[in-house]
Amino acid sequence: MFEGIYAPIPTPFDRRGEIAWERLKENLDRWAATPLAGLVVLGTNGEFVYLDSREKERMVEFVRANFPADRKVIAGTGAESTRQTIQATRRAAELGADAVLVLNPHYYKAQMTPRALEHHYRQVADASPVPVMLYNMPRNTGLNLPPELICALSTHPNIVGIKDSSGNLVQIAQVCANAAEGFAVFAGSGSFLLAALAVGCVGGTLAVANIMARECVELMQAYRLGRLEEARRLQYRILPVNAAVTTRWGVPGLKAAMDMLGYYGGPPRAPLLPLEEGERSQLGEILRAAGLK
Repeated sequence: MFEGIYAPIPTPFDRRGEIAWERLKENLDRWAATPLAGLVVLGTNGEFVYLDSREKERMVEFVRANFPADRKVIAGTGAESTRQTIQATRRAAELGADAVLVLNPHYYKAQMTPRALEHHYRQVADASPVPVMLYNMPRNTGLNLPPELICALSTHPNIVGIKDSSGNLVQIAQVCANAAEGFAVFAGSGSFLLAALAVGCVGGTLAVANIMARECVELMQAYRLGRLEEARRLQYRILPVNAAVTTRWGVPGLKAAMDMLGYYGGPPRAPLLPLEEGERSQLGEILRAAGLK
């Protein structure tokens, strides 16, 4: 069973644009000291679209080897072709991933019908040595996985859950209500974590969990214990920070926040640009207001 709070970790680069492995190890040690249930590597925050195949493989291998074995590592393996997705999924499993997170193909949007996507995901799940999680990210893909498709796929024995970053709570509730028993629905953003838990989600895969892991976990624990006022206070505290490192400044904002809070964020990989000085100043104020600096 997959549940709890996961951090989709950034890929750290040095000033030459190479992966900074020693700094990644430092970050992994810090995340290991938090109550996170696990990590997602090669997700949106990991700039996976900017990594070559060897870098992706090394990231999975390195993170699994340097993070506690009793906590899960989920690897993003989504690609545009079913063949390539299967290859990446099998390789991630070989390198130690506990599960894979599969973003839907989206380049040929008009042809990515529910029928085509269901065929794609079933083929991947049939071939995968590890459990498969769906990844719905319409803000980046331009395609939303409809709840009827998600629920149909939930009946596959090797498709165990979904990270839904759509922010559509009606859809998320529909999936929680109608998916196969045991299908794990994860909130894909800290902005709606409490609301998602209230409609049946079992956790979250949250960019903000990279820097507010304890707060995210405490929110979930408070909700489960019926301490709703405490959960609301934590949700309100998380909101402005989450917005800063997602919709407002994205990956560059998350990396800048990590630098400010003792992690290594480093520069994003081009064509993404680091925050300008004024933006960094605004971000610092947001972190201070949330009690993080």
